[in-house]
Parts: sequence; C-alpha cells; structure tokens
Amino acid sequence: MPSTRRSRSIGALLTLGAVVLALALPPIAVAQEGPPDGVARFHYQRDDGDYEGWVLHLWEDTVEQVTWAQGLPITGFDDYGAFWDVRLSDGAARVGFIVHKGDIKDPGPDMFLVLGQHGREVWLVSGSDRILTAPPLAPPADDVARVHYTRPDGDYDGWVLHVWEDTSAVVTWDAGLRVTGESAYGVYWDVPLAPDAARVGFIVHKGDDKDPGPDMFLDLAQGNEVWLLSGSATIFREPPDVRVGGGDLRSRRGHWLRSDVLAWDVGLVTPGQTFSLYGTTTGLTLGDDGVEGAPGIEVTIDDDGLPADVLRQFPHLAGHTVLRLPTEVRSAVPALLRGELALASYRDGRLVDATGLQLAGVLDDRYATDAALGVTWDGDVPSIAVWAPTARSVSLQRFETSSGPLVETVPLRRDDATGVWSITGNPEWRWSFYLFEVDVFVPTTGRFETNLVTDPYSLSLATNSARSQVVDLRDPALAPPGWAELVKPPLADPVDAVVYELHVRDFSVADPLVPDALRGTYTAFTLEGTYGGAHLRRLADAGLTHLHLLPTFDIATIDEDRATWLEPDIDEPLPSSSPRPQAAVEAVRDRDGFNWGYDPWHYNVPEGSYASDPDGPARILEFREMVMGLWEGAGLRLVVDVVYNHTNAAGQAERSVLDRVVPGYYHRLDDAGNVTTSTCCPNTATEHAMMERLMLDSVALWAEHYKVDAFRFDLMGHHMARNMRAVRATLDALTPTEHGVHGSGVYVYGEGWDFGEVAQGARGPNATQRTMAGSGIGTFNDRLRDAVRGGGPFDGGEALVANQGFASGAFVLPNEITARSSAEARRATALLAADQIRVGLAANLEHVTFVDRTGALATGRDVDYNGQPAGYGRVPQDHIVYVSKHDNQTLWDILQYKLPRDLGTDERVRLQTLALSTVLFSQGVPFVHAGSELLRSKSFDRNSYDSGDWFNAIDWTMQTNGMGRGLPLAADNRDNWALMRDRLVDPLLHPSSDHIAFAADVFTEWLRVRADTPLLRLRTAEDVLARLRFHDTGPEQTPGVIVMSLHDDEAGLPLLDERYASLVIVWNAGPDVVRVDAPALAGVPYLLHPVQADGVDAGTLYGSYVATASGQVRVPAFSTVVFVAPRLP
Repeated sequence: MPSTRRSRSIGALLTLGAVVLALALPPIAVAQEGPPDGVARFHYQRDDGDYEGWVLHLWEDTVEQVTWAQGLPITGFDDYGAFWDVRLSDGAARVGFIVHKGDIKDPGPDMFLVLGQHGREVWLVSGSDRILTAPPLAPPADDVARVHYTRPDGDYDGWVLHVWEDTSAVVTWDAGLRVTGESAYGVYWDVPLAPDAARVGFIVHKGDDKDPGPDMFLDLAQGNEVWLLSGSATIFREPPDVRVGGGDLRSRRGHWLRSDVLAWDVGLVTPGQTFSLYGTTTGLTLGDDGVEGAPGIEVTIDDDGLPADVLRQFPHLAGHTVLRLPTEVRSAVPALLRGELALASYRDGRLVDATGLQLAGVLDDRYATDAALGVTWDGDVPSIAVWAPTARSVSLQRFETSSGPLVETVPLRRDDATGVWSITGNPEWRWSFYLFEVDVFVPTTGRFETNLVTDPYSLSLATNSARSQVVDLRDPALAPPGWAELVKPPLADPVDAVVYELHVRDFSVADPLVPDALRGTYTAFTLEGTYGGAHLRRLADAGLTHLHLLPTFDIATIDEDRATWLEPDIDEPLPSSSPRPQAAVEAVRDRDGFNWGYDPWHYNVPEGSYASDPDGPARILEFREMVMGLWEGAGLRLVVDVVYNHTNAAGQAERSVLDRVVPGYYHRLDDAGNVTTSTCCPNTATEHAMMERLMLDSVALWAEHYKVDAFRFDLMGHHMARNMRAVRATLDALTPTEHGVHGSGVYVYGEGWDFGEVAQGARGPNATQRTMAGSGIGTFNDRLRDAVRGGGPFDGGEALVANQGFASGAFVLPNEITARSSAEARRATALLAADQIRVGLAANLEHVTFVDRTGALATGRDVDYNGQPAGYGRVPQDHIVYVSKHDNQTLWDILQYKLPRDLGTDERVRLQTLALSTVLFSQGVPFVHAGSELLRSKSFDRNSYDSGDWFNAIDWTMQTNGMGRGLPLAADNRDNWALMRDRLVDPLLHPSSDHIAFAADVFTEWLRVRADTPLLRLRTAEDVLARLRFHDTGPEQTPGVIVMSLHDDEAGLPLLDERYASLVIVWNAGPDVVRVDAPALAGVPYLLHPVQADGVDAGTLYGSYVATASGQVRVPAFSTVVFVAPRLP
C-alpha cells in the first residue's frame, strides 16, 4: 500500500562503489528526452542484445496493472537498449520492480526505485543489482586520463580542472578544462594525454578556490582513471562509496543490534559527518533539512567496530560503520522499539542519508525468551500468549464457533522483560476460536496498523485458517484408541531406513477401491483392501521402513473447502501429445485440491484439505489415525516434510502471520530491508533467536504429539548449521517416559543446497552438504543422482537428450545427439560418471579411495563434480542417496529423453530398475520417489507442483504409468514441448502392465536384498573404508560397468553376517553380456544371491557368475547382479 508520507531530499543517494562499474561497454548514446511527467523510465541493457520475452514486474506506487505471468512489456528501444515507461500513482515515493523472463529474474532480488534517491529515470545493466542514475560510462581510451569529481552539495557550476605535465590539453588558470560530462558519481573530465605520458598534474578549482588545495598528480603507471571527493586530498583508484544526499525511511539499511549498538553501511565517512537516531509513535517524515517528527538522539562512531559476539551473529555486517547510543538514553530503548525509527546522517548540517532500521539483533538481545507461547493448560484452564515486543497493544478476540460472531475482546498483559503478551482464560474457552488484534508499527507501510491475525503457535484452525482454535493436544477426544500407549521402537541406525516419498493425494486419489469421500485424505492410509495400501504393505514387508509425505502442515495454497474445488474438463483419447489437457488443468489449478504444499501458513497444524472436516480438530485426530494405521497396518514409520525456510507470505499480505505480529523480525532481509526471496518465497531467518525457537518448538511438537519418526527439511541450506544442531539436540531430549517418543531415534535430513543470500556462509555457516558432514544429519546427494540420470536438474532443450548418464546410455548407447560426439569424449563422460557413482556407493565419503578414471589413486574429494569435490560425507548417516524425487522429471521421464529412440521397452524397464538399484545398494539412507518402481511418468512434467491430479496421480493397479497424458503445463515446460510431442505417443515409452509388474517385483527384491544383508548397511565410515572395494577401475575399465565388493572377514572388525562372508554387486548398463576381470575376487566361491536366484528375473540372470579360479565376472546386459559368498562350515 502506498505510504501517505513523501520521501524528499536535496539530491540523489548514490552507492558509488558500483555505479561506474568500469563496464567494458562500447560508447553509447542515450535518449536526450527524459520521461513524461508522472512516469518513471527504466532503461535496461543486455550484452547479448536479446530482449525478447523480458518484462517488468511492478508493485507499490504505480498504477500499472501487472501479474507475474503478465508483466509490463518493453515500451521501446534507444541507443542504450530497451526501456519501460511506468506510470506512477499520485504521491509516489517508491516502486518495487523485477526484470524477468518467465521465472528467470535479472539479476534476482527485489529492487526498488526510490524517487527521492534515484529520480524518475534509471539505468539497469543485466546481471547487476545496481540502480544507476546515469548511463554507465565506457572506460577511458588509452590516450585519455579521466578524473571523476563529486561534491556533497551537487553544485558543479564554475568548477574546472587545471592540468599540466604530460597532457596535450591547453589550459590557463583563468581558462581551465571544462567538465566533459556527468555520471552517476558526479562530473568528470577527460584529459588528453601526450605521447608516452607518465604523469599528469591537476587541481580542481573555481576561480581561486581550490578543492582541496595542494597540487595533485595522477601516476599513469597505476591507471588512467581516478576519483576525487570534494574536500579530500585522497586520490581514489576505485570509486569511493560516498553518499551525496538523499534518504528513504521506507528502506531499512540501518541495523539496531544491541541496546547500545547500531550499524549502518554509510560508505566513506567524511569530516564533519554526524549521525542521529529518531523514534516516535506519531510518525516521522523526511524533509529537505532531514528527519522531522521527533528530536534526534546523537549517536557516535565506534572505531573499534562490531563486538565479536555481534559479528558472529551478523557476519554480513562486517565493515559497516558502528554507532553507539549514549548511556543516558538507553533506558528509553524499550519505548523506542515500539514506535517508528530512523537513522540519519548529516554533513555540515546538510542531510546526507536517512533510513529505517532492522531490529532483529536488538530484539534478540533484549527479548529472546523461552516463556510459554500459544495455548497452554493448567488443568482445565487455558492460557494464551504471543511474542510481540514491538506492539503498542495486543488484544484477543474470542468466538464461540469458527464462523460465528465475536463474543468478546479482551486485552492481553505485556511482560516488559520478554515482550510476551498473555492472558489466562477459563475452562469454557476450550474448543472456542480466537484471533489476536495487534497494534504495531509496520515499516513496509510506514504507519501503525491494527492487524487481526491468527496465532503463530496455532494448534488447530477453522477452515482456511480463518481463526485459531483453543485445543489441548493431550485431550483424549483428539486421540485414537491406543494412542497414548503407542511408543515405536527406534531403528538401530538410520542406515537401516529406506524412505519412500509420497504425496497424500497421490496415494489415494486414483485408487478405485478408496471411497470418493476419502480420496486424498489422511484416512485413506488407514483403509484395508485398497490397491495403494496393499502396495505399501508389500514394500514394507520387503524392507521399506519410512513413508515420507510431502508437506502436511497447514498449507496456504490449497482451499480447504472441498465444495469450491473444480476439476479440469478433459475428454482426450490417450495416449496424447495435445496441449488441451494442460490447458484444462491450467484453467482450474488455483481452484482444485492439489498442490505439493511447500507454502507454509501455520507450522504446527495438520493441513485441513486432507481431513474429512477442515473446520476444527478433525485434522488432528485423523492425522494421528494415519500415523497409527501406517505403523500397525504396515510397520511403516512416518517422515514429515517441513518447510521452516520460508513462509507463503510476508508483510501485510492476507496469509502473512509472523510479519503481522512482529514486522520485519521473522524474515531474512537484504541490505535495503526487503524480504529476501531466494527460496522463491519470503525467506525466514532462523538465525534470529525466536524464529529458531519457533522451528525447534514445532519440531518437538510434531515428534511428541504426532509421533513422527523423521523430518525432511526443505532447503535446509537456508538454515544455519547451528540451527540444525539445535534441532538434533531438541529431539535427543525427548524420551519415551516423558514424551512418548525415542527422540534420539528420530532421523533428520534435508536439502543441503548452498545458494541465495546465505551462500558460502554469508550469514554464518549454513546447513549445507559440507557443514552437515559428520553430524548424522543427512543431506541429499546430487552427485550420484546426476551421474546415474545424466546432466542436471536445470537442463533444457538439447541438453536433456545430450547429457547421458550411467543408466541413460552414456557411451554404451549413443543417441541421436551424442552419436555426433567423438567416442573419446563420450567415454570420458561415462568414466567420470562411474567414478562419481562409486563415491556415492561408498556413502559419498570424502576419504574413500580407489583408482580413478585417470589411473590415479584418488579419494572421494578428488573426484570432480562440476568443480566441487564429489565426496563430502564423513559418516554413512550423512548420505541421502536418490535418483529421483518429487522435483524435476521422474526417473522414467528423464531416461526417455536420453535413451536411443529405437531402444525396446524391455530394455528401458531394465535400465530403470538398474538405476534404482544404485540407490538401494549404496551405503547410507536410500530415498525413493513413490512410483519409481512402477515406472511412474508425469508425461515429462519438470515441475508438477501445481499440475493437478491429472499429471500427478499414481495408478496402483499397475495398468498404466502416466505417460502420454498430454503435454505438461506450459509455464514450466513449453520450451521443451518439441522434444516431448513424439515421445509422448511413442509406443516404446509406454510400458505394459506386465512391464510395470516386473519392475515392481524387481524393486521388491532389491528391498529384500538390502534388508537381508548387513554389509549393505554399514554404520561407520571406518567400516565402509575397510570393507568396500571397487574392481575394474582406472582408464582401461569397461564403460557402463561397475563392480563393487563388500567383505565381512576383515581383521580387527566384528563379523556382521553369519551367512555370507562377502558379496559382489555388478551393474551392467550396457547392451551386451560383459566379462570383467577382477583378480582380487579369485579364490572365493560366489553364488547368485538367493533372492535373485528365486526371483522374477532368474531366467535372464542364469549364467551369471564370478569365476572362482580367476575372479572373472560375467553378467547379462542391462542388469544388476548380486553375488554372495556363503560361509563355509
């Protein structure tokens, strides 16, 4: 919402260290006419000159009507590049914008045009997040010296440059060199150089007034471009970061970190510069002379910089100017924190800069607490509390029903020590509903707001999260029979787990044996006699241990009222390559019942759309019934997918909760105070104490009150490593006696990807693959995934076909594109992939050792993965090994891009099962995407998060696999439709029910082999390093073949298996029978594993052997074969 305040200044605020940029651009001509009145002009330049499809997304003070899908098209072109003319709303102060093409942002973060800083015309350069107030300059020519000059007052009239020595310019003191031009820094002079010039003397002057006074010299040996600052005798070789006037109170570039410590990146502090803090509850404005509305409190520069503890908490603030609050005003800090705040800088009485403040540091310092939050009970009496330290007041609105009228509004009492507001109710409050009424200053609107908001610690909710509900999770009415007594025994070790990832709706929505009313519900998991249930029990009997459900917390992007759902109108003969089905899905996708659910609204409440009644506590009871049903019906433990790294909304948005209680605290902000969105949603900041506490309390709640057995952390790398260690400690503290759960047996794993504003530890060590290594917290291994599949998750176009992997034909099955490459190049690709897989099979340990593709003795760290070490693990429990999950194309779909078009269906099926065997026979924790064993297809959809049941449902009857349901949704797939069309209707890509049943049978056998074989579940790195060996490695290895052995009879190590002394596993991804020499295996009699000898593929595997005399191994094409060496009597 536009602010009623105007942001005005005497000049433009310039971050000059990046304005000039010294871009290697050719000289450019720019349009001479400025934008029309009431219009802001955004110039945009791309090095490639390709502007097709690039649009401008806008918000805040503009009358333009845009959506993400329909951005503002380019207005026109000039000599600089493209430009957009954006109509401004009346009184406009700021416009938010993103340049994008589809979901590709340039450069990425939200950006803001501040009229008081930048004016109405700015220049953007592709790849840079700098907003330039003048076109970037090309570097000076070799025969020119360029002298830049800036003045705080912006008055350059009459100032000239006197020059002498190695210059061809002819000047006198009375007729100096006139300004050559203006830039975002100020003005500049281009001084022509004499041949072989070495030094140029110069003085900036106006008449006899010199700035600063003494003769100055440009040493050309150090470069031919310098920057000058009025009043300073320093010659800068890089543009100094000098602010020359302006400010924006709606930005939050200042940081209040401790009661007496503030920090602000003010650039170069110059003589005469002062700083003041302002605070009020009646409103601040920015006038020509500075901040108005409250007296300023002078703060002083602390030359010692940030204290060590503050720097550890906020490492990204290193180098900021540190300001100290006077001792005599520190008692006013609590009152100041409950109002509007600003910092301002002045030089010689003139405003230099002004900004709002980020408060997370000081709020943690003063108010972080372990006081009770949410609804708690003392017998039958509830208390309700909320942490809102910056609020002026908080009241509770109470309702008897989920949609009935207001019964009462009662004020909450504030604890000044903790910032917690609370009230004690009475027994009649049980089952009633409530909202908080929070009166608080909101920086993004620039005023105090009265927010009606649900409880961040909600335990139960009305339909569509309209109101929170007063419930007691210990109430017997919310527990199925036997719930209180249910204590599941922990696994001996996480490596005994096999995880199966499934969406709640995918489990039952297409199952004809599930009643219509129960499809897509928690209750469907409790039913007997369903196809999906029978399949899960079969897998569990074979060795599956954990069912991982995609998000089941309260989801913001699914309407919980089933009566409002729409179904796509599709009447399409199948198989189809038509765009009509996706158009029908697109038309209703925001109004159907499907979404992956990575859109948190309330972290501690089960999602209501999966319950029979979303209005109230049915969701609690039915979730618990599902947990019991999975355990008692199939022996399956439950993994919940948690998304504490972001929320669905922030600011004053309707579905924003945290930010409407403590604005600006719970989310991670960028340098300007904008919420970061590198997760594609508003990022939370678990480095802040109370956001970390919310996550820890939530994890404990799900473990204790819902008896979940593991947590998968979405985008875990956006949390700090210390956050995840705290999660582990929180769970370890839960005991069967006190909490009904073996907390130490609850496994934790997540996505350790390193990107965004936290990358490379920018906000402190974040929870990545490397930093979590050795912690026992698992991270997903993208190395083996990509090596098996081929390419990477972001491939598109021809790369989808060209990037073959171990199971998709690298070297051994060239396709229509790779056949054009040299055999040498294809072999190199295949051998690198094999080495990456070997590391993965060995728990992805950094210290595993084998002879690599070059013939060198290499460790896991030595094997390359896109410029990073392939091996990073330190214990097997670190390693989540997978080849597909809900993200990106299914395993079946990605293989079909890459395999030769004429390859038979039988062979395609065998390669799918071979790929899955790399997962189940790796050391670590196997992770399997539901339906992979059924050859699951989503018709090539690369991102089915909102593609409806049409593209996502699983056919548990095994009649079809999902291929050929039409072209997938255009938004994420259109660019690859040309590759999909023929494949969608290619009979070779459509497995029969017999193919699906065969794949399911083979997968079940893999589960049985893993469960039956302790050597496949080694618990320590020492065990893996001592017992696991690879054969047929090095430059002369057989491409498409991996041979691994595991040995029980190792000196100094305990025996693990009473039946087998060792085993050998051979993967042959090629089209021919192979015979591989492995002399180290000689002398031991190996037999085909009994499960395979009696299995569905026994006929094909007949004739496989390990020759006792020589160790030669023979295996058929497209096969994974397991041999065991029985112990001799």
